[in-house]
Amino acid sequence: MEFRHLRYFLALAEELNFNRAAARLHISQPPLTRQIQQLEQELGVELFLRTSKGVELTAAGTMFREEAGRLVALAERATERTRLAGEGKLGRLDVGIFGSAVLNVIPRMILNFRRLYPEVTVVLHNMNKIEQIEALREGRITIGFNRVLPPAPDIVVETVLKEKLIVAINRNHELSHAREIAISDLSGQPMIIFPSAPRPSFADQVYTMCHGAGFAPQVVQEVGDAVTAAALVSSGFGICVMPESAISLQLPQVIFRRLAWPHPTIDLDCLYHRNDQSPILNAFLEIVRGFRAPEAGAEAG
Repeated sequence: MEFRHLRYFLALAEELNFNRAAARLHISQPPLTRQIQQLEQELGVELFLRTSKGVELTAAGTMFREEAGRLVALAERATERTRLAGEGKLGRLDVGIFGSAVLNVIPRMILNFRRLYPEVTVVLHNMNKIEQIEALREGRITIGFNRVLPPAPDIVVETVLKEKLIVAINRNHELSHAREIAISDLSGQPMIIFPSAPRPSFADQVYTMCHGAGFAPQVVQEVGDAVTAAALVSSGFGICVMPESAISLQLPQVIFRRLAWPHPTIDLDCLYHRNDQSPILNAFLEIVRGFRAPEAGAEAG
């Protein structure tokens, strides 16, 4: 039995007339008659009773119509789902995420993707950069997002956007009255740095920025993420340089100020395996490459 037998049978079962069924199938009547005869011979039962006006379904034919309808529907659904998967519109997208970008930038890209591809299941995995690279190599994630990534020949890194750096300050801090803060103003201030690992990282860029301004930062605490750093700022523990996406953090007593000219920035990158040609990855990369984040939140402060 072939799939066309089911299609021909269902057309005739609905039309109950060979001429109309043949016209509906865009074939002549003799091939349709032969196909129905072959099907009946293979099943060993009569499916239709021939009448002067056309045909009628037998009891066996009525039962077969129900089964054949389900089979054709399943086949059509499988065909459609395969087509959608081939276009990156169906399947699963595993995304490696981290830290401060989760507060603003990455969720907006994922939301844009889900609006365009609602049939794709998006699964998020909280991983540092080393874990993301290993997961890409093992096929456990499709794409990752991170900063200050080490070079790897099998991993492609694309810059998504450049974020300005800001300073999280306790509202009672002496620098809270300034509209912008010069890098040199950070000299001698108790500073919270993140992430503590793995290195190199955003923390190393903060160190480099301070050294470039002629001073060594007075680091009182290294923490794992922006949320912990902001919580320490809230308690008056110190100040913290952060990417601008951290503005969406709302903690008591924490305010944000931009760093003054030359407005230092940090890259947000995406990374994926060089050999991954999956349609879902390509579809998501279109969203990533077309993404242009507005200012992360309102004016800092």
